[in-house]
Amino acid sequence: MVDPLLDRRSVLRASGVATVGVVVGGGLATAAPAAAAVDPAFGHGVASGDPLPDAVLLWTRVTPTPESTPGSGQGPVVEVGWEIATDPAFASVVASGTAATGPDRDHTVKVDVTGLAPATTYHYRFHLGAAVSAVGTTRTAPAAAAAVSRLRFGVVSCSNWQQGHFAAYRYLAERGDLDAVLHLGDYVYESGASADGVRAHDPAHEMISLADYRRRHAQYKTDEHLQRLHATCPVIATWDDHEVANDAWSGGAENHQPETEGDYAARRARAHQAYFEWMPVRNEADRLYRRLRFGLLAEISMLDLRSYRSQQVPPFNGGTDDPNRSITGPAQLAWLQNGLVTSGAQWKLVGNSVMVAPVLVPPLPADLLGPLLELLGLPREGGVINPDQWDGYAADRRRLLGTIVANQVRDTVFLTGDIHSSWACDVPRDAGLYPLSPSVATEFVATSVSSDNIDEIAGVPPRTVGPVIEGALTTLNRHVKWVEVDSHGASVLEVTPAAVQMDWYFLANKLDPASALSHSRSYRVRAGTQRVQRVGSPIPVGGV
Repeated sequence: MVDPLLDRRSVLRASGVATVGVVVGGGLATAAPAAAAVDPAFGHGVASGDPLPDAVLLWTRVTPTPESTPGSGQGPVVEVGWEIATDPAFASVVASGTAATGPDRDHTVKVDVTGLAPATTYHYRFHLGAAVSAVGTTRTAPAAAAAVSRLRFGVVSCSNWQQGHFAAYRYLAERGDLDAVLHLGDYVYESGASADGVRAHDPAHEMISLADYRRRHAQYKTDEHLQRLHATCPVIATWDDHEVANDAWSGGAENHQPETEGDYAARRARAHQAYFEWMPVRNEADRLYRRLRFGLLAEISMLDLRSYRSQQVPPFNGGTDDPNRSITGPAQLAWLQNGLVTSGAQWKLVGNSVMVAPVLVPPLPADLLGPLLELLGLPREGGVINPDQWDGYAADRRRLLGTIVANQVRDTVFLTGDIHSSWACDVPRDAGLYPLSPSVATEFVATSVSSDNIDEIAGVPPRTVGPVIEGALTTLNRHVKWVEVDSHGASVLEVTPAAVQMDWYFLANKLDPASALSHSRSYRVRAGTQRVQRVGSPIPVGGV
């Protein structure tokens, strides 16, 4: 990497298992009773993901013998039974079967159950001999042509095992009114054990080998709050960088040293293999970007913004405008553009691991000053603080926003993680001319579940330097309607034909696994407006 390149930590510093019922499509299911003690053979819980109208992925991991520990490569090939029913007592089983697993896939099981009914709640479990897993609850998506009155999603990212507990996951599991949870990246972290960590990473060194990545995924899935969330509703996930290595790009990463850590492509392949084994995601070979439809109301395009991107350039560098540099890669960008233009759903939701709205110092009118700035070797749209996000790949962003404008695409909402802070933004075609240059989309950024943010990185008490930074960011970037850089938690997104609203819930103390969360802020974008507005009240839990 180029020496002046700042990683996001430097950027921030410089800036200053029981099952639970689920509400889907407006109908409330009551909370299920607590499950019985789980057999140690299923010590990593159960999960579901990527729901379709007629299918859902079911996941678990088995430990058939004492030596069959994650990453060991040891143990026999076994047949694991599964069943899915419309009731938690399994009196009405609608499908069942077996799946073989062994050390070649780290004894994980991932079953794509088809032939299901749309918009239906199901209960599922696994068997290995006399051992029985916890019971999980999941839900299929509405039929593609269904008129849906309401959807609710949890939105989370950046859950660092060492830097705090996962009480934010517990909050989402306890709500009982979510169709699914969107995890927007950094589900696990690659770093070695930290001397001052709340709880130590396993293995204690940075993940490099396939066994390392498998063990780290396994460790995270022993967390009681994460297990509970997975057992409550389906998860729709994408990766960011820490599932492989910090500030990853297609040919390397900020903390990958080829001379001591080997070939980066081989390391990434190992990380991806472990991810696909341990996560309930649909993938075609190594391709993770995909699209999920929820009736006529919403379509979710989940992006992969690490595997195909060009190497980052330093901050305040005119290379951010290079049209040959890409954050998506040409094929994924064309897929995203075509999906937005041709979607039959009202709301186009984009699961986006890094921020798309400009954050520039200052934002400049590119159409007026662009040629001069190009001569000076400066970014056309203003100084780029964080070239790891879409700001560092301005040509791709212009192509994407240009497609939205040229095709009059309405109701596009980017849902983002990565930067350990909370944001509500308009996304203008030209930030330097905003609001004369209108907003063409909106963006909601979820804060971190536990990963350090401004106050912790700076080593200062909460809400000391944060408000100063927030004021400067919103003053310089008028399309940024709100930013909060100090708190951790989870968000809830409600989608209706009238509007999309995001509620932010913040943890009282991320070091406390039993920490409460409280509502902080709510912003809404009304249909057809592409402008975010503050809302006084959060979405009622379980309400219509």
